[in-house]
Amino acid sequence: MRAEGLKAAIAELQATTDEHLRQWVTKHYADLPSLPVAKGPVMVHHVPRFLSMRRGAGEAKIALLVFDGLAVDQWVQIREALAKRAPKLGFEESACFAWLPTLTSVSRQALFSGLKPREFADTIESTSPEPTQWSRFWQDQGLRANEVMYRKGIKRTDQLAELGAAISAPSIRVAGMVVDTVDEIVHGAVLGKRGIAAQIESWCESGFVDQLFSLLLDKGFHVYLTADHGNVEAVGQGRPNQGVAPELRGERVRTYRSETLVSESAAANPNTYRLDVAGLPANFMTLFAGGRAAFMQQAEPAVVHGGISVEELLVPFVKISYVS
Repeated sequence: MRAEGLKAAIAELQATTDEHLRQWVTKHYADLPSLPVAKGPVMVHHVPRFLSMRRGAGEAKIALLVFDGLAVDQWVQIREALAKRAPKLGFEESACFAWLPTLTSVSRQALFSGLKPREFADTIESTSPEPTQWSRFWQDQGLRANEVMYRKGIKRTDQLAELGAAISAPSIRVAGMVVDTVDEIVHGAVLGKRGIAAQIESWCESGFVDQLFSLLLDKGFHVYLTADHGNVEAVGQGRPNQGVAPELRGERVRTYRSETLVSESAAANPNTYRLDVAGLPANFMTLFAGGRAAFMQQAEPAVVHGGISVEELLVPFVKISYVS
């Protein structure tokens, strides 16, 4: 698949069935990490490299906002809310692919490090290395440590004054920030996507999102927004029967450290499938829940992530600026 065919591929994926998507991923996903990024990131680990290219093109100060867990449909809702609240904001929109499995420790770590997961095999089950990885990437691009900032846990308007003071430091050239609100809403959802939409609407009405964007733009930053993964409505099919616990227990995926364990779990649990994901560590094997199912209590509905649905796998990549 050539890079110029990416938009067509995204449109095709959005119209496909889950089974066809699984076939597409099996056939094409391994090609994505090596595609060129000059026109935009194809996968989330391309984002730092693309931003470095933008700095080389004259965007001296860059802010990357990672809205943890934000699906494309939820970005569209935020954009529409901002069109009413803050019409001076403009958006250049595209999308890129999360890493599989679409778990935070895998895909968000790839996003901040600029690495494929097999290149951070020792920390693949944690997000704690992100500040160091983000700083290391930019130091490799010639910046000093005190010119790079990383923050997470940003979600409320009462945090913006302190954030504004931090990014006002004359040395700061690159800022990476995790906005956790959507992921917290998703993990606490009891009314599905409809309930999530109502909470996102209320969050937008608080003014946090447009104030955050304006704060960064007013400080002279070129602002980019993306996510580590999206989310999907699923229904519980029961928790896997297995004698040995997996390494990571996602609602849509289990991971194992040995071929024997993943094979035994696959054989013991119907409506699951294995997928060999290029770019993962050799000893990090995945078992996905089939269709729109989840490894949860039987028939329990939930909004979850970890799998390969379009809603989980495609994330927004947006440049935010003022329009005249």
